[in-house]
Amino acid sequence: MGRGKIVIKRIDNSTSRQVTFSKRRNGLLKKARELSILCDAEVGLIIFSSTGRLYDYASTSMKSAIDRYNKLKEEHHQLLNPASEVKFWQTEATSLRQQLQYVQECNRQLLGHELAGLNIKDLQNLENTLEMSLKGIRMKKEQIFTEEIKELNRKGNLVHQENIELYKKVDLFGKENAELKNKVNGVKEVNEANKTPHAPHTVSNGYDFQAPIHLQLSTTQPQNNEAHAKAMKLGYISSN
Repeated sequence: MGRGKIVIKRIDNSTSRQVTFSKRRNGLLKKARELSILCDAEVGLIIFSSTGRLYDYASTSMKSAIDRYNKLKEEHHQLLNPASEVKFWQTEATSLRQQLQYVQECNRQLLGHELAGLNIKDLQNLENTLEMSLKGIRMKKEQIFTEEIKELNRKGNLVHQENIELYKKVDLFGKENAELKNKVNGVKEVNEANKTPHAPHTVSNGYDFQAPIHLQLSTTQPQNNEAHAKAMKLGYISSN
């Protein structure tokens, strides 16, 4: 549930009024400091409490802010009179030179030089300015580092996924090569088996038709020759 709308009027209770003053004063000083840093604005803030106590903040120095205010107010009145235009630009040039000198002096002070003329309050303001600047620089630096780390993590994840896909492809190629190797070995074994000589499958009746034929004259048995001689002799005798 949101806070109710606060009626802007004087707080009667002195304790509540002092607490509110303290809180809002600190908030106003903080906002003035942030405005001067974020927007590069020259800010001068003066606060008087109900008891007459002074609280102020100046992004540069209170004297410079008041002088600049008085000068611009005077220049505004001078612009209403056209005859004072030349004098106005002369004064403007002088003011710009003074501002340049002041900026150079502030830069040297930020670097830690020419601090002899500063009092405790000026040194405190300078320290606060440096702390706010360092805080902004560190935040920006941390943001850049965080973004770079996220980008590196994203690229690392992509590389990891690519490695996984490559491992899968290499494994698949290995399996395909093994299958091809097995097929090649099987074909080789079949070819070698076909080259081995086998005996022809023939129907045989006791004669080897493939065997070479050798012809030779054979002599008759002695008994047959004697019988033939006897027969020839008897025939010869009978014919006679």
